[in-house]
Amino acid sequence: MKTWKIPHTDITVSRISYGCMKIGVQWNHEPLKKEEKKFAADLIAAALEEGINFFDHADIYMIGKSEEAFSGIWSDLGVKRDDVVLQTKCGILFEGSPNPNDPQRYNLSYDHIIQSTENSLKRLQTDYVDIMLFHRPDALVEPEDVARAADDLYRSGKVRYFGVSNHTASQIALLQKYMQQPIVANQVELNILHSYLIDEGVEFNRINSQSRMAEGTLDYCRLHDIMVQAWAPVAGGKMFVDPSKESDPRIKNTAALIAELSKQKQTSKEAIALAWLLRHPAKILPVVGTTNIQRLKDACLADDIELSREEWYSLYIAGKGVPLP
Repeated sequence: MKTWKIPHTDITVSRISYGCMKIGVQWNHEPLKKEEKKFAADLIAAALEEGINFFDHADIYMIGKSEEAFSGIWSDLGVKRDDVVLQTKCGILFEGSPNPNDPQRYNLSYDHIIQSTENSLKRLQTDYVDIMLFHRPDALVEPEDVARAADDLYRSGKVRYFGVSNHTASQIALLQKYMQQPIVANQVELNILHSYLIDEGVEFNRINSQSRMAEGTLDYCRLHDIMVQAWAPVAGGKMFVDPSKESDPRIKNTAALIAELSKQKQTSKEAIALAWLLRHPAKILPVVGTTNIQRLKDACLADDIELSREEWYSLYIAGKGVPLP
């Protein structure tokens, strides 16, 4: 698989990342079963065989069990730590955690960032993570606290680089004002059916624009060499439905066009959807989270697909459901 170097770092990653959210199988506190550990190992092995070296985690995924399941990579698969790039996230707390009456909330306080990182390292059975992302913008964030936590984690060697997820341009700028370490990545929801970050630039000054406020986030990331990572890159499989059975015109037309292009290019539907992201000059990196090994292999075929400008725009317009301005 082709690779990209993450700006501001010495890290080279595969153009497609494997998102490990589901490898822990169940959202509960029950110990991992033997068959669940094997399930995770088989998925990771398949990703490695396809040339993926970049694995994405978060402390909350399956309430920590996905990170724990991944740790079998060292003993069960015999993988060396330096051969893979590990990214995890912190900052989200579920309702009822840790106390029954606690609400869902975001927490980018110093103490939570430090403790979450320590817990992730323990579950992953590693001394460091390559990238730590701050998962969601915390309305009560004190950027000085985030900077202090980043300094301590960097100096201790527990985190090599830092990034964010689901942050706007101004939120990134606010954190970067205080942080000594560069923010190297922003992971956002982005796919053909959810193209609002791209829409903003295309639909500027259009009456009744369907774009959502993004503050020029995509361009900001490009200007500051911040890697854009796309979560939900295939919209949960919505784009692969049978068009004849779909009532939503956007999904129907997008699915039909993806099916047509996959036949023309003799590749998978997943490859077409991901090639659309890879074609963008921002070098958007898809984070694929399927737990179906064949679909994972089909997704990796995108590495060999190059869409023309006309094909890219045809998919873009189908996904938007309205003509360009």
